[in-house]
Amino acid sequence: MTAGLVEERAAPLARLAALPGVSTASGVAAAALHAQVTGQVLPVLPELADLMPSAGLRRGTTVAVHGSTSLLLALLAGATADGAWAAVVGMPNLGLVAAEELGVEVARLALVPRPGAEFAPVTAALLDGMDLVAVDPRALGRARGAPGPAPQVARRLSARARHRGAVLVALGSWPGADVELSCEPGGWAGLEAGYGRFRTRRVTVRAGGRGSAARPAHADLLLPGETGVTRAETAPALEEVG
Repeated sequence: MTAGLVEERAAPLARLAALPGVSTASGVAAAALHAQVTGQVLPVLPELADLMPSAGLRRGTTVAVHGSTSLLLALLAGATADGAWAAVVGMPNLGLVAAEELGVEVARLALVPRPGAEFAPVTAALLDGMDLVAVDPRALGRARGAPGPAPQVARRLSARARHRGAVLVALGSWPGADVELSCEPGGWAGLEAGYGRFRTRRVTVRAGGRGSAARPAHADLLLPGETGVTRAETAPALEEVG
């Protein structure tokens, strides 16, 4: 391998290490080692397992999540609690408290809130070292003055995830996604006699996609629930507020 090629491949990682929100380069290296020794399917919370074609997040796939940041965080929760490393790119308003309440192990979560024009190379570099990388396609679109990623860029990043054995999770539409999850929100619950705070929200999550994910599935959940994610049918009845 020529020195020029080495420098070309090292440049995105060097920029990544300098960005705020990424802990250290050694953390990325540790994540890469973890990816080599773990299985082909990353676990998800039990409430979400029936929605996934392999009862989890299969390495090398791209998952598009529509309509809910909470659902995206719930996907990260099971994997990070099991020891996987995750990164979130292009979501400056992501709440770490909400992530932790949904079960995400925040000590294993790297944040790159505003990658700007470096969105694609930063995401590619993270896919080399992390088990899961969650992105907001709108941030990638803003870098080129469009509502979403260019199809060729989306294909390259999905191919990178496939070759590196990572999982790419998009908050919104993503060309060629293997699994599509959509969240249909219902009413909030928790207010009592006009005071208190909203504690839970009923949602319906629908799943579809390509190949083994083509079989439609759905689940009624509380997201958030009293303790993270809860199946709606097993939860106590609560007064809903539209």
